[in-house]
Amino acid sequence: MKILAATLAFAGLVLTGATATAQPAKPTIVLVHGAFADSSSWYGVIAILEKHGYPVVAAANPLRSVKGDADIVHGLLATIKAPVVLVGHSYGGMVISNAANGQANVKALVYVAAFAPQAGESAGGLDSKFPGSLLGPDTLATPVPLPGGGSDLYVRQDKFQQAFAPDLPEAEAKLAAATQRPITDIAFGEAATEPAWGTIPSWFVYGDHDTAIPPKLHAWMAERAHSRETVVVKGASHVVMISHPDAVAKVIEDAATAQ
Repeated sequence: MKILAATLAFAGLVLTGATATAQPAKPTIVLVHGAFADSSSWYGVIAILEKHGYPVVAAANPLRSVKGDADIVHGLLATIKAPVVLVGHSYGGMVISNAANGQANVKALVYVAAFAPQAGESAGGLDSKFPGSLLGPDTLATPVPLPGGGSDLYVRQDKFQQAFAPDLPEAEAKLAAATQRPITDIAFGEAATEPAWGTIPSWFVYGDHDTAIPPKLHAWMAERAHSRETVVVKGASHVVMISHPDAVAKVIEDAATAQ
């Protein structure tokens, strides 16, 4: 009997009395970072999710254009032969809203301090809908011209902590500022297409001290998307996934286990 139980456990089965039942595999969590960041911004969240048995993929977001970035994530999703919870931070919300379209394996969307656009809306347009964002001309560094047209945008390093990550220790914020990845002005101004949140359930989590995307905008987008759960983390900044990975991981797991 012990040998049989061990064999069933190895095969992903649970023995209850004389009955063996298959345990459903946990969905794969796909994380999409935003502008001025990279996949390392998810390290704390990844550690928690993997500890709890979730497969995790942190996608490399090119930050070049909404359509192009969404197409790349869409292609990644097509290779995953399992249910997926698709998670986006900041501009990553623009990407997941379009990337999930036509992907039957995406069971939930999670917006982490992220844009959740309607068709025709851009990140830049949404960010100016309500007052409160410190990401503006005074915060951005001189645009870097690109050979094919358009420019790369960076946050000024001396303004990064205030505008992006005021709840991080100064040393950590300086490191994030020095290693930030730029987004193109094209991506920041490009309109989204029909959003996947219209047909796929969504969850939202953000900080009430977000100085990059106004909390009022987060609340408005969550209500518009008929969010299944909206969590506001007290004192958290735009990088809530770094400063409060436990709260963010909890919302992702709520989406993963929802019926």
